[in-house]
Amino acid sequence: MGFDETYASPVLFQIPGQTRHRRKITVLCFLLLFASVGLMGRLGYLMLYCSEHYSQMAEDLHQRERTIKAARGRILDANGVVIATNRTVCTISVIYNQVKDREQVIRVLCEELGLSEEGVRKKVEKRSSREIIRTNVDKETGDRIRDFHLAGVKVDEDYKRYYPFDSLASKVLGFTGGDNQGILGLEVIYEDYLKGINGMILTTTDAAGVEVENTFEDRVEPVAGNDLVISLDVNIQQYAEQAAYETMEKKHANRVSVIVMNPKNGEIMAMANVPEFNLNDPFTLNVEAPEGISSGQKQELLNQMWRNPSINDTYEPGSTFKIITAAAGLESGVVSLEDRFSCPGFRIVEDRKIRCHKVGGHGAETFLQGVMNSCNPVFIDVGQRLGVDSYYHYFEQFGLKQKTGIDLPGEAGTIMHKKENMGPVELATVSFGQSFQITPIQLITTAASIVNGGNRVTPHFAVKTISGDKTSVHRFEYPMKEQIVSRDTSAKMRFVLEQVVAEGSGKKAALPGFRIGGKTATSEKLPRSLKKYISSFVGFAPADDPQVIALITIDEPQGIYYGGTIAAPVIADIFKNILPYLGIEEKSVSSESNQ
Repeated sequence: MGFDETYASPVLFQIPGQTRHRRKITVLCFLLLFASVGLMGRLGYLMLYCSEHYSQMAEDLHQRERTIKAARGRILDANGVVIATNRTVCTISVIYNQVKDREQVIRVLCEELGLSEEGVRKKVEKRSSREIIRTNVDKETGDRIRDFHLAGVKVDEDYKRYYPFDSLASKVLGFTGGDNQGILGLEVIYEDYLKGINGMILTTTDAAGVEVENTFEDRVEPVAGNDLVISLDVNIQQYAEQAAYETMEKKHANRVSVIVMNPKNGEIMAMANVPEFNLNDPFTLNVEAPEGISSGQKQELLNQMWRNPSINDTYEPGSTFKIITAAAGLESGVVSLEDRFSCPGFRIVEDRKIRCHKVGGHGAETFLQGVMNSCNPVFIDVGQRLGVDSYYHYFEQFGLKQKTGIDLPGEAGTIMHKKENMGPVELATVSFGQSFQITPIQLITTAASIVNGGNRVTPHFAVKTISGDKTSVHRFEYPMKEQIVSRDTSAKMRFVLEQVVAEGSGKKAALPGFRIGGKTATSEKLPRSLKKYISSFVGFAPADDPQVIALITIDEPQGIYYGGTIAAPVIADIFKNILPYLGIEEKSVSSESNQ
């Protein structure tokens, strides 16, 4: 039986592997077609919709950018005297691909900048877009390097902060870092106003990174920072610093601080904290460093040197704080100027015998006489009459629980007993200025607010900023809390404190022809066993209408340490110089002063 040829069709005898192979080819072709379509779509998208972006990227690859530093705003005193400004310096850098003679570049930079060959060579031979060799190079040196016309060496002008008065008000002004940013004092507080906006230079390069000759150089000009006008007066600051240095030397004290303020608005005319330091060389100690000192120990000494004790440190105020107790007592009505007291030289409070500074006591005296005598038992009695709740109320009302808000960094807060922990003994010691701590700026601000009519002021330096082009002025405003005491209480306190200077413990602050008010203090430092003291005096003038108030604190004076003996005369000497300068004229002072 034969076979039918139709059954010999190739379809019936097709090999299965060939079918799978053809299918794979078909799928592969489809995938290639899909990928081609996707690729063409992507290319179209990039060419049509992203052309501007990638064109910019290509341009960026052929541009070099260098910063033009903005001039930092100046700081001017109350009379427009420049106390912080800028000096032109240079930044020296190299661009690797543009250097033609590396050995010459290394030799010149080493000779002109006084740098080691190893360090310079490492930077010159480093393959990078730009290597900074040195910053803050004086302009004369920068000009000499520029005159060599070294390919690949860039000399860009920059600014370095300069303080014309060197150490004047160093702990107030502060200083700037290597990139001209503020890192202390007013320089850091007002950084945003002073710093300005940097500009830039854009140059075109070829594929090798070499600048293309005869091409246009894009330049974005910098915007100078704002000038800062402050209330500090250079002349008054110099008077204060001179008096402080003389006192420190005479009394072999650790340090002396003087604050001079306008009590009506809180503007600070001077803040001396001696020893000061050189603002143009702030990393050199102002004392002789011990041999073999470590870098960490040196940094700690620098931190102490930069510290502003007028705002950063607290202390027991002692008898100057009796101003606050007296004001609270008069304001609350628990005492009047004529109230009678008796001082046997001490008071017994619970199980404590708290002594007066006069061991034999003051005997019978009025409240007015008690203030004039700075009698501790009188103030203990006033504190007990007020009681913890009322005393704490006035402590808060006078603003002593909050920081003053001064425009300097690092202000310390008051260290005070919690109300629930304040018993009769704590109340007694607080009443005459012990067992708690405040800052000098807090004390003078509170005293100013009590004698200025009763308005709590905010101590400050900044008055206004002026834009670099002189077209815009911004004036600063500060909060004021009205009537922390009544005008009547304020007038009584002015009268009382004038009597302290006229006939009481502060008589060494008296100044012929001027009405001076004030209060002395001698506070013992902790631990009491060391017998170390802080002597102080706060004074104001004229007593009937205060235009200026000043506080001096003398830390650990040697020998005689009583505030009335060594601190009060210093304020008298400062006032003798600055009152006529401020336009406060001498007047004949009658023996009777009006309340």
